[in-house]
Amino acid sequence: MTLRMHTVAVKQLPETLNAKRGRLFFDELESCVNVDRPHLVLDCSNVQQMDSSALLLLLCCLEEAMKRNGDVKLAGIPEGARVVLGLTGLDRLFEIYDTNADAVNSFRRVSVGTASHVGAPHDMLRPSENAA
Repeated sequence: MTLRMHTVAVKQLPETLNAKRGRLFFDELESCVNVDRPHLVLDCSNVQQMDSSALLLLLCCLEEAMKRNGDVKLAGIPEGARVVLGLTGLDRLFEIYDTNADAVNSFRRVSVGTASHVGAPHDMLRPSENAA
């Protein structure tokens, strides 16, 4: 088995995002996500406000990465922005790390547990018979 290391791109989100600035930022990311299996870390440490423009940008980045079998992870999210991600449910779509280094390293780890989910017994996939 040969494991190929992929480059992990780290990009700093701007302090404030409106529709125009978000589009410019997304255009800058094109070279990072327009590859096979893109690995992208978005550094959110400077984000002052997580509004609808920022949320849309995060979703667009994730969508483009997933189209190419990649992933986007978030790092350094201020507490106020974490609350917004939680309220909108986006915290369930992204892996969130305290630091860029932790997020980058998460791409490099080979999880032994992942292989155990392949071929899991069908019983694990069925809803509980006791569920109403």
